[in-house]
Amino acid sequence: MPYFVSSAARSAAATAGPGRVLLASPRGYCAGADRAVVTVEKALDRYGPPVYVRQQTVRNAHVVRALERRGAVFVGATDEVPEGAVVVCPEHGTAFEVHAEAARRGLTTVDASCPRVTKVHLEARRFAREGYDILLIGREGHEEVVGALGEAPDRVHLVGGPDDVPYLRVADEGRVVWLSQTTLSVDETAVTVHALKARFPAVLGPPGDDICYATRNRQATVRRLAGICDLVLVIGSRKSAAAARLAETAVLAGVPAAHLVDCAEEIDPAWLRGMSTVGLTSGASVPEILVAEALDRLAAYGFDDVEVIGAEAGGPEWRPAGVAWLGDDRGF
Repeated sequence: MPYFVSSAARSAAATAGPGRVLLASPRGYCAGADRAVVTVEKALDRYGPPVYVRQQTVRNAHVVRALERRGAVFVGATDEVPEGAVVVCPEHGTAFEVHAEAARRGLTTVDASCPRVTKVHLEARRFAREGYDILLIGREGHEEVVGALGEAPDRVHLVGGPDDVPYLRVADEGRVVWLSQTTLSVDETAVTVHALKARFPAVLGPPGDDICYATRNRQATVRRLAGICDLVLVIGSRKSAAAARLAETAVLAGVPAAHLVDCAEEIDPAWLRGMSTVGLTSGASVPEILVAEALDRLAAYGFDDVEVIGAEAGGPEWRPAGVAWLGDDRGF
């Protein structure tokens, strides 16, 4: 809906004058996030509420609340799900032992894991089976990382950044491979990989990029925005690693200021003072309605000239085996 702002708020942004918004493309939902949301909706249609969802399906409070209104119940662990109930495993992936526990308790499990995440987990399992130590670049506690560690806990070593590299100890420096969380900063990951190669000259890399195509595309567009904007706004949850990386990428690329906001109401008109060009993008778990509301708010402050920057990037079309049986008419 259009935004009506107070005279005080207008005054705070008044010195900006007429402004321009450069809207990033691609932005918002990636294929994995879209599939995860649709999977919960389809499970509710098939089984009726309640459908339990392990962790947040996507890192966005607005999406979570909408699913809760339909009857989804979000839980932190499988033991919170009543025996015999339906549980959806999130796009971030789930460790093998979680699936085993669900089977023991008679749960109907719907696996909405993103195939890109599953790829990393399967790689960890394969390399561990072949006797490699696995150096997993990622953020401690992130669901993807927890799942990958669970695939081979005796073989996977978490690497938070280049500062961790000197302290790594492996069984055989000739049998080492690095993998990465899918939502990391491309630039920061490259620095860590460089340090790993210096420490372990024989280290192998993943068969194909682990960092998601959507992460790469969105970060590339943000780097472009950073070079031509006074300010970059990222719509996304503070709990979302991917959204946080977008804001960090903008700063590292040289934009004077960048802010991560959950919704349009969090855009502070004082940030716009003295600005002429604002870049706007959104995280991979953000529905387009939140971007539209941010554009309305910026327009209310005089930033009503909108130009799309970047090219629409085609995502993969896939139907993960874990959800195909639910049925779908959206072409995935």
